[in-house]
Amino acid sequence: MHPLSNIRVVEIANFLAGPFCSMQLADLGADVIKVEPPNGGDKERASAPFINGEGSGFMRFNRNKRSVAIDLKTEEGIETTCKLIDEADILVQNLRPGSMNRLGLGYEAMHARNPELIYISASGWGQSGPLALHPGLDIMAQARSGMISVTGPEGGEGVKVGFPVCDLVCGIYGALGAVAALQARNETGLGQHIDVNLFESGMSLAVWEAARYFANGDVPVPQGTAHAISAPYQVLKAAGSSSFAVGAVTPSAFEALCTVTGTTELLDDERYVDKNTRRAHRNELVAALEAATTTKPASHWVAELEKAGVPCAPVQSYDQSFNDEHLLAREFFWDSEHPAAGRVRQMGSAMSFSETPTRRDSAGPMLGEHTRSVLSDLGYAPDRIDMLLESEVIAQAEVPTAQEQEAVPAHA
Repeated sequence: MHPLSNIRVVEIANFLAGPFCSMQLADLGADVIKVEPPNGGDKERASAPFINGEGSGFMRFNRNKRSVAIDLKTEEGIETTCKLIDEADILVQNLRPGSMNRLGLGYEAMHARNPELIYISASGWGQSGPLALHPGLDIMAQARSGMISVTGPEGGEGVKVGFPVCDLVCGIYGALGAVAALQARNETGLGQHIDVNLFESGMSLAVWEAARYFANGDVPVPQGTAHAISAPYQVLKAAGSSSFAVGAVTPSAFEALCTVTGTTELLDDERYVDKNTRRAHRNELVAALEAATTTKPASHWVAELEKAGVPCAPVQSYDQSFNDEHLLAREFFWDSEHPAAGRVRQMGSAMSFSETPTRRDSAGPMLGEHTRSVLSDLGYAPDRIDMLLESEVIAQAEVPTAQEQEAVPAHA
């Protein structure tokens, strides 16, 4: 039993924010039916790298879902999709604002058919406002939200965060909104429209930047790995090319850091009496600390600082993070099955439930893999399904034979 085992979701989405939103719901046990165009499906299917012709990224953030290939440019395709939505608790879509209305699948129309439906719209800028109809991608949201202006080396130009943070956070907000709306529906019996977007998702993360600007008008700039208001809270260089992160902002932690690094003279320096004065004189403080820490490798300092109770961590590359002993001990990673790609290693959910665990079933489906079974569940007769397949209103994936499946690689 999973937290959302009795919930059905219909997804009409491409790329990342919408699919990542419904992936969260699928992980929580919801039956997510992904509606895709028969000609190519979700555009992310075409993104490299590929494993036996299947998009590696697609298989990961579309895990635990079922795929139905339906042509929404046909009346029969729209009718079939409406029937799916009639049976759904949640609809997730991230088409450009106005597109669902033009298809006859907008919120008002779907609410009239299914008043209990929770309708999630994910977009670049939101469903209203001057930018609503403009294209909105993650880098644009990072740029306009100010995120790029505070990311990068101190004194240097701003850079994009290395992963699509606005897309991902937007998806998480959509899932959170859906769960909240389910609770509200328990009280009112009605669904509602939830508008989430990349721009406001990025803005919502500017908590320290807002604290500074709204307090005294200070406009934040790139600080490298340093914290906006505390020190030392950043990456310190160690011997060779190694480095480690430290967060010694409490009096006891700072004292322990100085003791371990042999820089106890800093404790008597009036410039470093608390985290605020240390932040004001951060450059001098870091220079003094790194004069000591660059004498030995990061592994030495992390081991000694951990013994002393100082918050710290090694700076790891992703090949190290994906094999981190702590994550392995917690069984964070898991293997899913895919008919064409074999065993696909998945990231775990960040939520661990004591009684209703998250779902760990399948990799992202092949295009139209579940078309026939889903339409059968809706009451479509076999000959009707065959007719729709022949007319190309719907499509069904050609799942590899058992012999072909034996030839696919493991742990893709």
